[in-house]
Amino acid sequence: MLSGITVLTALVCIMLMGVVLIQNPKGGGVDATFGGNASNQIFGAAKSTDFVEKLTWGLAVALFVLCIIAAIVAGGGGPVSSGLESAG
Repeated sequence: MLSGITVLTALVCIMLMGVVLIQNPKGGGVDATFGGNASNQIFGAAKSTDFVEKLTWGLAVALFVLCIIAAIVAGGGGPVSSGLESAG
């Protein structure tokens, strides 16, 4: 199960990097390098910006949740022992 969560986390990371690179740093919508002219004509500049921003937030939340789930699954839920209690 942990390997599946790890693969899913990697895919979300790659998608998040792509979405961040598509964004125009001046807030003008989708960058023309990645087909921004076509998407601006289809959705309009405001709607494409809203879509990319919502996609960014959605992927960021998904990454956060996947990291929390992976930590819970990998941790096992037991207390961490330092090994110093048995010395003596």
